[in-house]
Amino acid sequence: MTEDSPKKSNFIRDIIDEHNRTGRFGGRVHTRFPPEPNGYLHIGHAKALCLDFGIAEDYGGLTNLRYDDTNPVKEDVEFVDAIKEDIHWLGFDWGDREYYASDYFEALYEMAIKLIEKGKAFVDELSFDEMRDYRGTLTEPGKNSPWRDRPIEENLDLFQRMRAGEFPDGSLTLRAKIDMASPNLNMRDPVMYRILHAHHHRTGDQWCIYPMYDFAHGQSDSLEGITHSMCSLEYENHRPLYDWFLDELEIFHPQQIEFARLNLTHTVMSKRKLRRLVEEGYVSGWTDPRMPTLAAMRRRGYPAKAVRDFIEMIGVSKADSFVDVELLEHVVRDELNLIAPRRMAVLEPLKVVIENYPEDQTEAFEVADFPQDPEKGQTRKVPFGREIYIEREDFKETPPPKYFRLSPGREVRLMNAYYVTCTDVIKDEAGEVVEVRVTYDPTTKGGMSEDGRKVKGTIHWVAAHSAVDATVRLYDQMFENERPEDLPEGETFVENFNRDSIKVLEAKLEPSLASARAGEPWQFVRNGYFTLDSEDCKDGYLVFNRALGLVDSWAKMGKG
Repeated sequence: MTEDSPKKSNFIRDIIDEHNRTGRFGGRVHTRFPPEPNGYLHIGHAKALCLDFGIAEDYGGLTNLRYDDTNPVKEDVEFVDAIKEDIHWLGFDWGDREYYASDYFEALYEMAIKLIEKGKAFVDELSFDEMRDYRGTLTEPGKNSPWRDRPIEENLDLFQRMRAGEFPDGSLTLRAKIDMASPNLNMRDPVMYRILHAHHHRTGDQWCIYPMYDFAHGQSDSLEGITHSMCSLEYENHRPLYDWFLDELEIFHPQQIEFARLNLTHTVMSKRKLRRLVEEGYVSGWTDPRMPTLAAMRRRGYPAKAVRDFIEMIGVSKADSFVDVELLEHVVRDELNLIAPRRMAVLEPLKVVIENYPEDQTEAFEVADFPQDPEKGQTRKVPFGREIYIEREDFKETPPPKYFRLSPGREVRLMNAYYVTCTDVIKDEAGEVVEVRVTYDPTTKGGMSEDGRKVKGTIHWVAAHSAVDATVRLYDQMFENERPEDLPEGETFVENFNRDSIKVLEAKLEPSLASARAGEPWQFVRNGYFTLDSEDCKDGYLVFNRALGLVDSWAKMGKG
């Protein structure tokens, strides 16, 4: 690690340190985050965000937000706004440096003209299918287009008429003239412009030709003075083309650097595939809490700090690999354990009547919000009365071995309240238990016995007279397979979708949760970490999403 490196070294910092040592960019570090506004950002984008913004910040540099809005068919203002919200949620800010590739459409057009005039670009009439046939393979060279050697003046005239809208979609393209025998398929006369008569969310109907990403990307970097253009490893084979355009145009030349993308188990990271899940109704939308999008994670209750800590933990490498989703959950759970106040909530309620408790009496117990951290000292009053709710699984009429919760004749502790003993069971006509009768020991107030007797079972509860009704949603992995895209031939990833990845329950909550706000984390005692849903709460009715259960699979697997 050099003096220039403010944090632990990695290969990207090594490159930047070397540039600073040699003075390549005059000591500047200026990055950009270039999302396509055709979907919501996901956890993989968080890695790119933390690199683009984090590295620039560490070196005292700048980061631009630049939307790659070169395909109007798939773009939407909804996605533009969502991307901004996600970036701010993670704690980053681009200041006044918000740009769009569409800002440079005129400049890019003039650059294309320059390449035509240099004899480095030509207008082609091959269809995309024909181009694919002419392209060749990894072991065989491609063939030149019959229109590759058009005269420069004819190319200029056709390209200008393409812009003027004289030709239908797909009838002509502008291609770079490089080398159809190149071992790098990206250098085999790639398409620079295609005709697309489509309304653009910013430029309207001003343009009917749109630049391809490979043509717009490097030149946009150059126009903005970007020094280090970081992108995922899939673009490594595109770097020679990135460099070729900049060198042929003789303009400022940033350095493209590739890193391994983030792949998580039990999910997919392709926006195209995530879009399919949305459009075909597998999920309720881009923000469905099962999705790997940042908006979905926020809605589910993941703290931004935990996401950033996770990205820092996995580091940066040049080799593609998969990261266990349990590691992300482990980091999130550790953060929630520190910041989430405890509350009692009964997710599958069973009514309990305390027969010897006065019918008209209520009381309140002072309960710690953070019992694991007494120094915080926060408490709240929890109401108690003759009728309460407990979890249905906390009662067994015929208990199995080593079952220490409530059953006929057995005494248990109601958390922070009293010892109670089951005396009777009420069933409906179908034989289902609908109510349990108990008696309580008034000398065990606060859940402590004056005579020193011990009970093995402690269960949580909610008083019926003050209970708040709410819907709670529990989530499981979206795909059963660790790698849902690694399937037998003929199957697609959607066939591995976990149809049981959501469970909806009608719960009873302690009254303090009536004032919960979206985004606030809570630990429901014994049930996990929850947050109020940011979209589905209507007319005062509460909907809570479970971020995670309490069981740490990562630590349980011995990986913690």
